[in-house]
Amino acid sequence: MMMIALVGFAFTSISQQYANGGVYMEAITKEYKKIQSDMWDYTNAAAHGKSAKTVEKKRSELVQTTYAAKGKVKRMQPYEGNTAYRDSVVSFLNMYYMVLKEDYANIVDMEEIAEQSYDLMEAYMLAKEGANNKLSAASEMLSTEQEKFAKEYEIDLITTEDDLSKKMAKADEVYSYYNVIYLVFFKSYIQDIYLTEAIAKGDVSAIEQNKSALSMTADEGLAKLKTMRSYDGDMSVVQACQDMLKFYKDEADNKVKDITNYFLKAENFATIKKSFDQKKDKDRTQEDIDQYNAAVNDSNDAGTKYNEVTAVLNKGRADKLDNWNRTVSKFTDKHVPKGNAK
Repeated sequence: MMMIALVGFAFTSISQQYANGGVYMEAITKEYKKIQSDMWDYTNAAAHGKSAKTVEKKRSELVQTTYAAKGKVKRMQPYEGNTAYRDSVVSFLNMYYMVLKEDYANIVDMEEIAEQSYDLMEAYMLAKEGANNKLSAASEMLSTEQEKFAKEYEIDLITTEDDLSKKMAKADEVYSYYNVIYLVFFKSYIQDIYLTEAIAKGDVSAIEQNKSALSMTADEGLAKLKTMRSYDGDMSVVQACQDMLKFYKDEADNKVKDITNYFLKAENFATIKKSFDQKKDKDRTQEDIDQYNAAVNDSNDAGTKYNEVTAVLNKGRADKLDNWNRTVSKFTDKHVPKGNAK
């Protein structure tokens, strides 16, 4: 939001509660500036990984203080009968109040289930974006009314961005960039979870279905990442996401076939063993014995390969995810402003 710095006044003192329009503006500004400062502390705590309990406590407190500030401004007298600026601040604070009370409450609920599917994650991130857009629109509206009020009462103003506004704008910019990459990452990440669950169940049909889907999402993601520019010269998150997607692509196209083969060999062995066990020793032919032994060997070989591939995938997945998480943490720590608002 663009903040207004008061420079001087083009008139003498007015005989009323406020000496002049500048003093009136300052009195109102003080009320919503504190709310903006607290809002930054809240979003900053959420962005930098504070506990959900701590963040939710901050939100609850901010809901109450915003409501109180809104009421205080609403009770202020108009300036020379003009209620436009006062009412615009009330509207601004009301938007903050509603976003905090309703939008962010829904976002907190959505966060708990967001990782269950790509659609839920996308909806969660769109909800956050929508809430931020509402706050930005409210800030723009307020800036317009500030300028109108200053012009009407001949208050000389310089439009400047204060430290808090710069921090908020920078954080929005960083997360707008990061969120695009995160959704690319998450689309394959959740698909890999579905594939892993299918493997755990030994469901060959589901394995094949999710393997194909993972290969496709990895291809789509890698293609999209090629169009991504760096953020302030920093390509670290893009590169970490590329590494993750390349792992998923290799898993789907090359590694999973050995896992599928194991289940097929194990199923074949179970069928042959059942038939073999149903025959008495005297009724078993050499062909039956050879077929049984071959099935044992195939199943054992496939099991050995399954264990090898699973170990490679587990380690590779853990390493790549760890690199992704560390890279994201470093990226946000580097580019998102820290500290309490001043």
